Amino acid sequence: MIYYLFDYLDKMWDIPGTGVFQYITFRSALAFILSLLLSTIYGKRIINFLRRQQVGETVRELGLEGQNEKAGTPTMGGLIIIFATLIPVLLFARLQNIYIVLLIVTMLWMGIIGFIDDYIKIFKKDKEGLQGKFKIIGQVGLGLIVGVVLYFSPVVTVRTDTGGNTASFRVSTTNVILPAPQEIKSTATTIPFFKNNEFDYAELLAWTGEGYEKWAWLIFIPVVIFIITAVSNGANLTDGIDGLAAGTSAISVLALGIFTFVSGNIIFSNYLNIMYIPNSGEMTVFISAFVGSLIGFLWYNSYPASVFMGDTGSLTIGGVIAVLAIAVRKEMLIPLLCGIFLVENLSVVLQVSYFKYTKKRWGEGRRIFLMSPLHHHYQKKGYHESKIVTRFWIVAIMLAILSILTLKLR
Repeated sequence: MIYYLFDYLDKMWDIPGTGVFQYITFRSALAFILSLLLSTIYGKRIINFLRRQQVGETVRELGLEGQNEKAGTPTMGGLIIIFATLIPVLLFARLQNIYIVLLIVTMLWMGIIGFIDDYIKIFKKDKEGLQGKFKIIGQVGLGLIVGVVLYFSPVVTVRTDTGGNTASFRVSTTNVILPAPQEIKSTATTIPFFKNNEFDYAELLAWTGEGYEKWAWLIFIPVVIFIITAVSNGANLTDGIDGLAAGTSAISVLALGIFTFVSGNIIFSNYLNIMYIPNSGEMTVFISAFVGSLIGFLWYNSYPASVFMGDTGSLTIGGVIAVLAIAVRKEMLIPLLCGIFLVENLSVVLQVSYFKYTKKRWGEGRRIFLMSPLHHHYQKKGYHESKIVTRFWIVAIMLAILSILTLKLR
């Protein structure tokens, strides 16, 4: 909203200084600062409100050290993240941008699903929360919306290979002359670490014969649904000890912010020889606000936590990360960039599968880990929460750096 006000003042009255709001970097910085202030200053008020409403965590007996002390800690803290992200986005982002609209819808959609889940756990005294099938239906519904919009919207385009195109344009703030991009609809994505690293989902249907491109949505939309469901559930499983999900997510989102900025900038994308995605740079404003809210939330969620994000926060975080990666055509980087989520997911799958297999074969279930998800395994081994979280953060930073290196490491 403030962006549109200053844009109007700049165009109508040419007031000095108002034009600075045209720059994504400036608006991103403001979004980060405001988000950080909102989450730290008003976060305390939200926590006190949740405490007055007796929105406390019900802790299941898992035999973990320090577990009982967490009982009664306010949950639904994901409301802080949502609130502190959306306010700066509404103020500083271009709200007609299709990617911003999708991210706002994603945050609200997943936030509502998580809120319902937390509400059932707390007020209905049902520790299982929202039934799994309804949670999956909600995730699939969001994936369907995102997939349909990204595939069919005429404004979601990418730049084709400009080799041989002699047309050119002048970048307004520099003297750089670059080839004019040919923007087309495409289901192309990026394969990390490969030199010719663009892959089109439509190619999977090439065997059907001529005109196969028009059926690419049969592949693309299910892939989007799967990624959103998997990443949101991965973030949900990671939210098990103080500061783990918020910290690792902030690191991953920050890396995605670099991808969105360079992919949406014609100069950087041309220099790095990566796919240029028109209008995607605007997501940097959303990402800055999102990172600010996550860091501000960590102020209260770090050990010993004053608030838990609950499914309201974890499902929202996972959904937003998935949509960001898909929109910037980096979804194949998710196993690396969100390696913590992946390992946490795999630890649960392996534990459950192996237990069922051994029980069926030998009549007695056996375990690979002392407890799953993986962070609980280390707790069982006697590691303190803070040490586990710090080391997971370090791993997340290394994975994020390696992900960023894929811009040139091919």
